[in-house]
Amino acid sequence: MSRVTGAGLLGVDGVAVEVEVRISSQLPRVDLVGLPEAAVRESVARVRAAIGASGLVFPDRRVTVNLAPAELRKGGAALDLPIAIGILAAAGALEASRLEGLGLLGELALDGRLRPVRGALALCLAVRDAGCRRVIAPLGNQAETGLAPRVEVMAAPDLASVVAYLQAGSPLPRAALPARTPRAETSADLSDVRGQEGAKRALEVAAAGGHALLLRGAPGCGKTMLALRLPGLLPALTFDEALEVTRIHGAAGLLASDAPILAARPFRAPHHTASTAGLLGGGQPPRPGEISLAHRGVLFLDELPEFDRRSLEALRQVLEARRIVVARARASCVFPAHFQLVAAANPCPCGWRGAPRRDCRCDDAAIARYLARISGPLLDRIDLQVAVQPVAWRELDAGAAGPTSREVRARVADARRRQARRNGAGRLTNAELPDRELDAAIDATPEARRLLGRAVERLALSARAARRTLKVARSIADLAGERRTQASAVAEALAYRDQGSRGEH
Repeated sequence: MSRVTGAGLLGVDGVAVEVEVRISSQLPRVDLVGLPEAAVRESVARVRAAIGASGLVFPDRRVTVNLAPAELRKGGAALDLPIAIGILAAAGALEASRLEGLGLLGELALDGRLRPVRGALALCLAVRDAGCRRVIAPLGNQAETGLAPRVEVMAAPDLASVVAYLQAGSPLPRAALPARTPRAETSADLSDVRGQEGAKRALEVAAAGGHALLLRGAPGCGKTMLALRLPGLLPALTFDEALEVTRIHGAAGLLASDAPILAARPFRAPHHTASTAGLLGGGQPPRPGEISLAHRGVLFLDELPEFDRRSLEALRQVLEARRIVVARARASCVFPAHFQLVAAANPCPCGWRGAPRRDCRCDDAAIARYLARISGPLLDRIDLQVAVQPVAWRELDAGAAGPTSREVRARVADARRRQARRNGAGRLTNAELPDRELDAAIDATPEARRLLGRAVERLALSARAARRTLKVARSIADLAGERRTQASAVAEALAYRDQGSRGEH
């Protein structure tokens, strides 16, 4: 008997797997049990060939491999290496004491090479949490696994080098923590946007408070251009946030070999034809969708009314919970989804309603059907709704003007520091304030509250919309450096919501 610790992926999280191997004096056969999926069942052929190619002998007896816990379905090829080492240890080629406190990860090629695996960082964290002090992973995952804290990670090029380490203590290179590259300024700068001063102001408020933003306007008026500039206004990722984002992208197989840690906030812009599983996550085995890939970054949904209605309704709950639960018969996956939403929509099916130089061809019924594709409860959860008008040629032909992304980002960072001191370091933005703490955090003046009360009656705002308006007003006050939320901040916050409801300035 031998026992070896490996890991498999469940969504974006690693799950420790105990590989038990028993060799008995019966007719030669390999039995692999413990709910293995296809990639794991095929590992027997890869392991047999890799052991032979490494100059070792595969036992000519009955080999039983059990993957525990038995009720969890195992997927991926990262269990190849622990299965191979478990078989060699059970056959007496390795001492069992050398395997204590050791985690093994890696896919085997037929010639014994170790290929990199998807989600190596999550797998490393799983075996560490299972009690392993040391981990051996493929050389190709060296940069990613070096991010795992509080565990010694060694990088191996092939099965033979792993066996040499376990038999004779031959050294393996350590996976070192990669250096974080400094934040690079993107080419998408806010000063490149000509005109649209109101929309740029709304972008700054959204960045300061972490608010969702909807841009309505005719085709070509700059909605996408504005959305692309939001990541450049947000503060840089902290190391812990970068680790979260890297783990998710690694589990999705999207990490570049030359960028083991993601230092920039993600920007995801799925097409409106994306499936519900592609947007929210799912599949077999479950993988993160676009919403989770936007974690700690920006999710841009262009042509919002064209998205599948079921996906948009599911988005309502995600905006509140900031996570997605994908339920399966045998297990449920939890995908993180703490993103900032920016959406864009035309004012009507043809797009030209309210445009100064084009005529709208849509009748009232067609416009009503188009606008109804975005439900009221979803609109309630979008804090800023801004109408974007086409820019006159004289403004487009003028030189770059207005603040740069760097200047706005500095103001946003100051506003977020005020929020962190007031709201607590674990909850940095006003958009995340729970209702029970809202009154104390907003600290609105009596004039501001009376103004909001009149607006609730005139605009027929729901209770949720009123609370979110207060949160936006608090972000405006933070940008101005004001201790209390004044009536002017509430008026500006109401103007953003009123613009979106009317679809025009």
